Amino acid sequence: MSTHRHTDTVEVVTSVQRRRRWSATEKAALVRRTYEPGMSVSLVARQEGISAGLLFNWRRLERQGALTAVSSGEEVVPASELAAARAEIAKLQRVLGKKTLENEILKEAVEFATAKKWIARSPLSPKDDQ
Repeated sequence: MSTHRHTDTVEVVTSVQRRRRWSATEKAALVRRTYEPGMSVSLVARQEGISAGLLFNWRRLERQGALTAVSSGEEVVPASELAAARAEIAKLQRVLGKKTLENEILKEAVEFATAKKWIARSPLSPKDDQ
């Protein structure tokens, strides 16, 4: 009779583990690895100790250009805010156009009045009626 000892390794975590923060360049590098020959999303995820779903999400964001937008160092805003800002800009441009037109009309009226030398007259007094 042979006796085999089976020992399982148990890891005990004694400290609080925080979420890992991935930079945009790290995310892009992991996504590129998933496209290499012989690699898959699941394999890269297992090697890095992350969820395959997270890696699939990064691939989707990379296809949409979101990973490069984040790495450009510029602030990213939701599409709804961008649409609202563009609508507000268009509205302000229309108002500015109207005010510019009104200003031009008033300038022309002033120029016309000064060229004709219009003089405002007071109403006739009762003596002038006779």
